[in-house]
Amino acid sequence: MPSRTYHVPQGGHPAQTELLSGRAVFTNAYAVIPNSVQRDIVVSHLPHWDNTRVWVLARPLSGFAETFSHYLMEVAPRGGSELPEPDKGAEGALFVAGGKLSLKLADRERELRPGGFAYLPPGSAWSLRNRGSSPAHVHWIRKLYQRVPGLAEPDVIVTNEDSLPPSPMPDTDGRWTTTRFIDPTDIRYDMHINIVTFEPGASIPFTETHVMEHGLYVLEGKAVYRLNQDWVEVEAGDYMWLRAFCPQACYAGGPGRFRYLLYKDVNRHMVLRPFRAA
Repeated sequence: MPSRTYHVPQGGHPAQTELLSGRAVFTNAYAVIPNSVQRDIVVSHLPHWDNTRVWVLARPLSGFAETFSHYLMEVAPRGGSELPEPDKGAEGALFVAGGKLSLKLADRERELRPGGFAYLPPGSAWSLRNRGSSPAHVHWIRKLYQRVPGLAEPDVIVTNEDSLPPSPMPDTDGRWTTTRFIDPTDIRYDMHINIVTFEPGASIPFTETHVMEHGLYVLEGKAVYRLNQDWVEVEAGDYMWLRAFCPQACYAGGPGRFRYLLYKDVNRHMVLRPFRAA
């Protein structure tokens, strides 16, 4: 099994000698939040979370990424929450990038180590604690679940990337693979969380344009990513928002693998709002 790394933010503050220019980009089609801006000055704190700080990477914005929020959380020893989710209609997904966390769900406690994943259906009673001696880092993706009459609600999922065989994309000789934490054929789930891996030199060989919104956090490596009409260099720790229908492609620049954690909304009708004349 190949070794894996999961980038975590370093925090701290930039030196007064650093240049003000950087790679951050915000457009009407996409945004890039580089790892260099994930510093102490932009952390947030959440109600009912102890000894925890948060980098908010994505939040619903009208006309942009409307379906989800994405937190990257640093949980100090003895930190965590007994009341993590304030919205009973929200589903969640956790992905541990560093350290270990104890997830209590339905009166059962499970340890999540790096690569660990949990899907939490709406209304789940869960808590999360760092019982170790070093900080832990976890991605938390939240979305309002879209219920469908006659369709059962999704099940809890707790697993680890190590337990899931990656699926090669056809006609790529295994150089482009996807590790799927949620079964893509199970229509009860209205979001998917995947890890996409490119070997050096592999690519998305066409410009994808589709309805799914994307949040991409680069776990490892570097690449040149096509976002709308621009080619943007990205590396481990960078985050990309892609609005629905934003054209995208990718070329993995090497020398190592390029891997990212991917969110997308799926499996539901488009919400239609009545037209109102001015």
